[in-house]
Amino acid sequence: MLNNGIKIPDRVLLFKKTNDSKEERELKKQEIKMNDELLLAKLGYKQSLDRQLTLFSSAFPNIKLWGTTLLTGGTSASIWGYLVVASLTMTIGSSLAEICSAFPTMGGLYYWTAQLSDSEWVPFMCWIVGYFNWLSLAVAICAGDLGMAGFLTSAVSVVHPEFVTTPAIDYGVFIAILLIHGLMNTLPVKYTGLINNLSVWWHMMGILFIVIVGLLLTPNKPSFSFALGQVYNGSGFQSDGYAWLIGLLQAQFTLNGYDSAAHVSEETMSAQRGSPMGIVMAIATSAFAGTVLMIACAFMIQDFDRQIVNSSNSMAITQVFLDGVGIGWTMWFSVIIIVAMYFAGASVIVGSSRQTYAFARDGAMPFSKWLMKLTKSKVPANAVWFNIIFSAILGIPYMFSDVAFETIVSVNTIAASISYFIPIWLRITMARKRFQKGPFHMGAFSIPCGIIACLWIILTSCLFVLPTQWPVTASNMNFAVIPFAFIIGLASLVYAISGRRWFTGPIRYIDLDDVQAGDEKVQRMVMVGDDDEHIEVYDHPK
Repeated sequence: MLNNGIKIPDRVLLFKKTNDSKEERELKKQEIKMNDELLLAKLGYKQSLDRQLTLFSSAFPNIKLWGTTLLTGGTSASIWGYLVVASLTMTIGSSLAEICSAFPTMGGLYYWTAQLSDSEWVPFMCWIVGYFNWLSLAVAICAGDLGMAGFLTSAVSVVHPEFVTTPAIDYGVFIAILLIHGLMNTLPVKYTGLINNLSVWWHMMGILFIVIVGLLLTPNKPSFSFALGQVYNGSGFQSDGYAWLIGLLQAQFTLNGYDSAAHVSEETMSAQRGSPMGIVMAIATSAFAGTVLMIACAFMIQDFDRQIVNSSNSMAITQVFLDGVGIGWTMWFSVIIIVAMYFAGASVIVGSSRQTYAFARDGAMPFSKWLMKLTKSKVPANAVWFNIIFSAILGIPYMFSDVAFETIVSVNTIAASISYFIPIWLRITMARKRFQKGPFHMGAFSIPCGIIACLWIILTSCLFVLPTQWPVTASNMNFAVIPFAFIIGLASLVYAISGRRWFTGPIRYIDLDDVQAGDEKVQRMVMVGDDDEHIEVYDHPK
């Protein structure tokens, strides 16, 4: 069912010669936009949203999980584990980027599944992948904003030592952050693009600032052997290896959600290149910046037992900053991290709302007609608030369980991994010989890369449903399987009872005659200057 039988040429529009005047640059921009719209039409959809985005990435590790990582694996897990996860995650991201380059639609993973699967399996596999993908992105909103709330209250306790936060206070702050994020994501997409560009610079410069100031001012730095190679097992399990693997959760969660670049592909200029590069760059920047920050933070630890194991602060990293650089610089660090977490949360909501809108556009979500409505500025605001409300409900257990946050993160990681696994597996099996590559591809490395990605996904999906502490009690049990199984079980039940009778996969909103008319329209592009300065349409060599 690849491409529904439609051959999608990899075409670009170029000037043979140009003086690079303002008019010509604007015309070139319009050409790129028209080419994007034509390709989208070939994939079956009309252009509904504004194309004003470029690359889409973030780079800050999830600070709330840093202390947990140190308690289960030590500094070696926070640094070397991060590098291991980053390297293997790049195989996943590269495989998805290659598929995204061929099919740049906001439906992303479930649309790719339809194109890569054999026809008889399309409805069920699209349904399952779509719900796994939706769950991972919606849960990521909850996890990101809960992490920000926890760090914010931790920072307040630095300024006001008499203030003692509670899970209920954190939850209240979390709701406020959700509301602000929701309001921001109903703004026109041009503001989203500006915020995304600012976010990238904020992440990079912020991490550089923390690393330089922290390393210069922190006294009594630990040895290289401790900072780079300490192994600590505070999980209660006898196996240090098992505890170390559990410590990878921080890295795997941080290096997640990069498919958001695919979900904004219908708002991205040069989507066949911009969206896949957004996926790869999100992983690469997070890998580099996160590793640098993890190394720097390890060298700021002065007393592991007091600062990490028996920390008086709800956030271990805050205590490390406070002891190392003092209250003034700690507050600057806190502002940098809080704003970075805010930007990261906003970008997740952008991706999740577009995925929800796309899934509703194909009739698969509850309240689909309501969810697929756009504002006057062409923003899926209903999808934004649907996911905000779901995240608020999902965060309620945080007030009653010691491991609720880790459980929420596990649900996000597992759901994302499975939604990534299926299209990659289809690419290297069913569609191995008939996959039509886009401009971004890995050539001979595609299949080996896909195999490694699938094996890593299987390992991490199994790992993150296992207990993180021993002995296992009701308060520390990893309940990730319960909300995960409930949502997916409900989706499967609805499919078995009703969905299988009417859901056939992605819906084509444009017929082939419209697509052919679009081809002719592109070929009749306006001339600029004399004949040797005209625009040419051609097939890019493979």
